[in-house]
Amino acid sequence: MGGEAILVVDDAEVNRTLTGIVLTDEGFDVHTSAGGEEALALLRGFHPDLMLVDIRMPGMDGLELTRRVKQSERTRDIVVVALTACAAEGDQQKATAAGCDGYITKPIDTHMLGAQVRKYLALRTSVPRAEPVPVGGTPASGRDVEALRQRFLQ
Repeated sequence: MGGEAILVVDDAEVNRTLTGIVLTDEGFDVHTSAGGEEALALLRGFHPDLMLVDIRMPGMDGLELTRRVKQSERTRDIVVVALTACAAEGDQQKATAAGCDGYITKPIDTHMLGAQVRKYLALRTSVPRAEPVPVGGTPASGRDVEALRQRFLQ
């Protein structure tokens, strides 16, 4: 892998800038958006491999953006990972219900973000994504575990 396109959607400029710098240094092709509507406009002519989406944004929040991305035939294959300070009980379940494929909490660990993104990208190509898989966790179904085991053995 290398040069995968990442779209960072966050209303806070400092978060977009920091995330962009970290991921660019990791070899990713990073694009940014300040909100949900802007992200949807970008997606008309751009198809990222993965989106990092802040959940709480003014206007269209990250959950609504995720729903729209996952409902569209053209964009539903994009991996969407919530990148959020929302770490209260139930927030991860809300992100999952909206269609997020993963969940990373802020503040980001700048030393680990690239590896976390790569794990989500690897799951996109190696395992059918029936359910979200938390980074550092195990796949949700036995079929996913078996697919990973077979890939490892090959």
